[in-house]
Amino acid sequence: MKLASLLVVLLTVLLACPALAQTSTRSTPATFSNPLPVQFGDPYVLFTQGKYYMYGTGAGADKGFMAYSSPDLVSWKPEGQVYFHDNKNGWSDPNAKWGGAYWAPEVYEVKGKYFLFYSAQWKQNPTREEENFRIGVAVADKPTGPFIDLANKPIFDPGYPIIDANVFFDSNGKAYLYYSRCCYKHPVQSEVAQQARQNGWFTEIEESWVYGIELKPDFSGVLGQPVLLLRPPVSRRDRQADWESRSVTARDVNRRWTEGSVTFKKDNLYYLMYSANYFGGQYYAIGYATSNSPLGPYKKADNNPVLQKNTARGGSVTGTGHNSIAYSPDGKEMFCVYHARTNKTGNERVVFVDRMQVGKGKITIQGPTTTPQPLPSGAARAVQTN
Repeated sequence: MKLASLLVVLLTVLLACPALAQTSTRSTPATFSNPLPVQFGDPYVLFTQGKYYMYGTGAGADKGFMAYSSPDLVSWKPEGQVYFHDNKNGWSDPNAKWGGAYWAPEVYEVKGKYFLFYSAQWKQNPTREEENFRIGVAVADKPTGPFIDLANKPIFDPGYPIIDANVFFDSNGKAYLYYSRCCYKHPVQSEVAQQARQNGWFTEIEESWVYGIELKPDFSGVLGQPVLLLRPPVSRRDRQADWESRSVTARDVNRRWTEGSVTFKKDNLYYLMYSANYFGGQYYAIGYATSNSPLGPYKKADNNPVLQKNTARGGSVTGTGHNSIAYSPDGKEMFCVYHARTNKTGNERVVFVDRMQVGKGKITIQGPTTTPQPLPSGAARAVQTN
């Protein structure tokens, strides 16, 4: 009789609480840690239709570009390859050096279409230049492609190799293309170059510079002439000269970079972020400049660099650079999305996401971090599963 009574009681409890038998709660962590499990260089994040999409250099793409998607900016899943060089309007050379150099893709949503700006080796190369990079644009109906080039040629030809396209849409409806002129065959006289020659490090120092130019509304070309916006310092007395010249003074390479720019506007002030030093080395770092106009003149910030390696503080992160910006799911927090290397990842570039603040003409970035950080505000923290 006692056993029968116990069975009745258990049956009654189960019938009264069916949710206990049918539903469980799988809690997601309230934190995330860098680096994220994405092997991208030059990461760019687009937010559209309630979801994040990330594009970048490498990550297994076959002469083109891959994409990842995420609901919260920190947990990502692969969406496959979204751009292929051999689409009907392809203008690049997949057999050129660096596998055709399909680099630094960025995607923008405009009037229900998605436009991908990217760098690659141009197949029109009568003088057989080793670095024949130009910038193209492709279009798709979805953020996951497939992207088809707008034309069978780059957007424009400035007469020198260019990479790292970034597009800024101003409040007056105009769009501006920012890019980096490559170091290739661009020796520049400066006090750092003079120092390198005197010390026997290098015979010349090549430089890359950031330019801006207005885009045609349909992205079929450009308007006007490129405007020089940023370049490495000429004088050693310039407060930016030390950090922007470390790849030279450490005798890594005979080049000084100003590249990987991203432009945004806040409180009527234009911010132009950029990366300096050798992209494959430990000194790659991020700075910024400000202006009252999208095409300058820009003034570099006194608190540069705002993101750099942390090994001097006991950390394991180097090569922090080529960033984009993104906002939390509820739009309240701003994040810097960038690539870096760690002691564990070696030469492999991986993605980091760290909080940043912007106000009164100043940018600060809370990174690089590798310890647990709170999820971006507005991100879901638990999922119901049946």
